[in-house]
Amino acid sequence: MTGMHTVSPPTRRPVRQLLAASVGNAVEWYDWYAYTFLATYIAGQVFPKGADNSLVPLLSTFAVFAVGFFMRPVGGLLMGAIADRHGRRAALTVTILLMGGSSLLVGLTPTYAAAGVLAPIVLVAARLLQGLSVGGEFAASTTFLVESAGPGRRGLFSSFQYVSTTAGQLVASGIAALLVKVLSESQMDGWGWRVPFVLGAALSLVGFWIRQGADETRSAEQRRAPRPGLFEALRRHPRESLLIGGITAGGTIAYYTWTSYLPTYAELEAGVEKSDALLAGTVSLAFFALLQPVGGLLSDRFGRRPLLLFFGVGFALLGVPLLHALRDSFAVLLIVQCAGMVLLTGFTSISAAVNAEVFPPRVRAAGIGFPYSLTVALFGGTAPYVGTLFKELGHSGLFPWYVAVLCLLSSLVYLRLPETAHKELER
Repeated sequence: MTGMHTVSPPTRRPVRQLLAASVGNAVEWYDWYAYTFLATYIAGQVFPKGADNSLVPLLSTFAVFAVGFFMRPVGGLLMGAIADRHGRRAALTVTILLMGGSSLLVGLTPTYAAAGVLAPIVLVAARLLQGLSVGGEFAASTTFLVESAGPGRRGLFSSFQYVSTTAGQLVASGIAALLVKVLSESQMDGWGWRVPFVLGAALSLVGFWIRQGADETRSAEQRRAPRPGLFEALRRHPRESLLIGGITAGGTIAYYTWTSYLPTYAELEAGVEKSDALLAGTVSLAFFALLQPVGGLLSDRFGRRPLLLFFGVGFALLGVPLLHALRDSFAVLLIVQCAGMVLLTGFTSISAAVNAEVFPPRVRAAGIGFPYSLTVALFGGTAPYVGTLFKELGHSGLFPWYVAVLCLLSSLVYLRLPETAHKELER
């Protein structure tokens, strides 16, 4: 590698680069999670139980399915290809504009009473666009963050992926909770649920402005090279694509279990009050965000593999005891959540760096985007449904073992993973 590739322009403006990736990513996930927190209000207006059109419940089911299990992998592939062909900054610009536009579309969705079946169709379209955007965001921002990092700082920069994701989730939760507190039920049903989405569209413009001022991270040689084909990463690097899946499987099931499903699991299995479960979840998420840079710095010092094994083996051994330790107690739930967050940091803080270090720069974004998003859809996005299914079948005790086994399988991948922390990133 020549000096031209080793010292790239982004390293001269690290704060701007971090802001461009992190603020935009936070806005993306704010918009995504706002829908989750306000879904019951939206459903009441757009998918009413008394609708006389049989297509309405069908469209409701399709909206969840299409976004969770189809559009995110497609977004990872398409936006990753844009990042590899036209530049990381171009892809980041497209994803945030897509998210802003789709958020505005959610906010302006007509009610079923006003527009009939057109209302759920508009909402489904908006969620499809959001899925496309979120799927592409990880591929583009992961690559951008890691390529922006100076020597010995890829782990630290990588950690801001989940710092910003968690920040977006916390802001969405806070705004939704505030609206529910200050508005009446009729106001929330009428117009209150729309406010976060209109706000999200405005925030997307701020993210767009910040990203416009960021530096491109592809090297001059990569910009002059012929553009890669859409499926080139999968075709030429099948082993690396499978490797991304193996790295991600345990991490994504643990992440979604601990950050999204655990409050519900605690309510179902331990009888924890809903308010206590939500408060413990919020406190532990804030704790989790603070841990990420610590994990990134440790990986830059001691390597990626020790942290990945700390996560994988830790969850394989302690995941079941931690979940079985839940009681009808706020304190116990908070301890269990925070303990899991410490273990989880071994994966989340460095997943962006680990993934980026697997692929060459020519197909790095698309190479990461599709297998990562597909694995998240298969294992992470389905975690609440699998947990609920075990409960309905009368075998709820099996769910912790399901999480532990996936983490153990990923640990076997980590054992064979070459250490890349102290090698130069190919540019």
